[in-house]
Amino acid sequence: MNNIDLNDCKLVMSDGVFTLKNINTTIGFVRFNENGEVEYIFVNLIFRKKGIVTKLLKMVKDKIGRSLVLQKPISPLGNKLLKSLEKWA
Repeated sequence: MNNIDLNDCKLVMSDGVFTLKNINTTIGFVRFNENGEVEYIFVNLIFRKKGIVTKLLKMVKDKIGRSLVLQKPISPLGNKLLKSLEKWA
């Protein structure tokens, strides 16, 4: 897995959303609430399989200070991702 260098990225934080951007595009984002429920997570196709989801979830966990609660996926790709993320719950 090739990890992306976050030094080239900008983290935009708003109420319940962390967004990673570079000069050209949005790399990915996660939407969550204060209870640690991850409501939505997205990574741009060209940045997938580079550790972005792990980095975003770690930032959320550090922010809220507890285990995360992953919402039920709404797509087949989300179901696949959920199985790989069980360590976060």
